[in-house]
Amino acid sequence: MSNYICRRSPGDTFFFTIRLADRNSDLLVRHIANLRRAMRHTKHRHAFQIDAIAVLPAVIHTIWTLPAGDTNYPNRIGMLKSRFSRTQPMPPHRTLTQIQRGEKGIWQRRYWEHQIHDEADFTRHRNLIYQSPVHAGLCPTPQDWPHTSLHRDLAQGGTTPAPIGHDTPERQQMPPPATHRYRDDIQRVM
Repeated sequence: MSNYICRRSPGDTFFFTIRLADRNSDLLVRHIANLRRAMRHTKHRHAFQIDAIAVLPAVIHTIWTLPAGDTNYPNRIGMLKSRFSRTQPMPPHRTLTQIQRGEKGIWQRRYWEHQIHDEADFTRHRNLIYQSPVHAGLCPTPQDWPHTSLHRDLAQGGTTPAPIGHDTPERQQMPPPATHRYRDDIQRVM
């Protein structure tokens, strides 16, 4: 089993990808009201700012900024997952291990996490979030997807994100993979 050392600074900004265990599910958009309630509850209990978000059928891509003096995003993600899971019936595909642990098996245990380094990194990841429904083949333009904070940003005077392809400078300037890491819901240190 892997051990993780997490170097975080209070008030940092992070990009997350949180996935359902069943990648073919549409649970998140089918029960978007429950997901929104779970998010509001989590934010109320442990404040953070949602800088950008796109909810796809089985994936959440988001950027969060934590308050100064607070670095506990694993607790927030765990609370969000737990709160949403409580609103769902037991799925039939649970493993014996999940049953023994008392898990519903709705979410993947791990999530993708990347610490945002600067404004250019923030812009790249925000554009990736807003383009994600297009990349997933769910809609022709980012504005057509209803479950995204792009609509909030456009209402506040923001601009539509430029498409990000494999050849664009934005893609070429992405940080090396070593700056990204997969995280367990339960933080482990050496």
